[in-house]
Amino acid sequence: MNLDRHTTLDVAVDAGVARITLDNPPVNVLSGSLIRELHDVLGRLRDDRSVRVIVFSSANPEFFIAHVDIHILDEMDELQEIADRAPGANLFQGVGELLRHQPQVTIVKLAGKARAGGAEFVAAADMAFAARETSGIGQSEVLMGIVPGGGGTQYLRERVGRNRALELLLTGDLVDADTAAAYGWINRAVPASELDAFVDGVAEKIAALSPELVAAAKRVVPAADLTDGLRAENEAWAELVSGDLPARLMTGALEHGVQTPEGERDLESVMRSVAAGL
Repeated sequence: MNLDRHTTLDVAVDAGVARITLDNPPVNVLSGSLIRELHDVLGRLRDDRSVRVIVFSSANPEFFIAHVDIHILDEMDELQEIADRAPGANLFQGVGELLRHQPQVTIVKLAGKARAGGAEFVAAADMAFAARETSGIGQSEVLMGIVPGGGGTQYLRERVGRNRALELLLTGDLVDADTAAAYGWINRAVPASELDAFVDGVAEKIAALSPELVAAAKRVVPAADLTDGLRAENEAWAELVSGDLPARLMTGALEHGVQTPEGERDLESVMRSVAAGL
């Protein structure tokens, strides 16, 4: 199987483990190109019985997935065919649902920051392990005047409970790996110097099992049916994103360096400053 024809992903398969490195400079936004290529690679891996585990990491040590590309709203018509692949879900929810229903075990190795659509990606994977000193995760959509539209409301509620989900959704704060682990957002926090070896160890143990055993484990611990919640989330997101405030906040965000490394390092402060100036 040729998995080398991509511009935003690097894919290597060895001993039952597919390692997918996200590489969409400068900050790994979840762009239309990245969404297309994720669908392509995961679709081709779906029926490959030799692959039992898929590990996602980032070529950028600072950012796993910064968030959805702010410019993607201009590409929605072009991306409709991909959105149609996940009936009952919008384009962004389709990424998470693709991950949640992948037959292989999916693992995120989080060394840097994942916000908004990036945080949804992390929560949609079967497992996530994060570097204690360097990683951060945040459901930051409220800072753009919207609610999550890629499954974040449902994934958070399932992982951390309603009270913590509301805290994370409504503050938009970036939390550290230890807090994320204590809440149940990720599996555990690991010292940064040990993260690669730890994730490799987990992946290799699973890859050593038979495909039938891995499939049985995923079948008896199935992904929850979130259809109704995803529909409600999409309706709320669509209503808000069509309003005037999100457009003004997103324009201001770009003017203040969002989607550049400098602007993304403390996105929360940047966005609160933008909001205060409107």
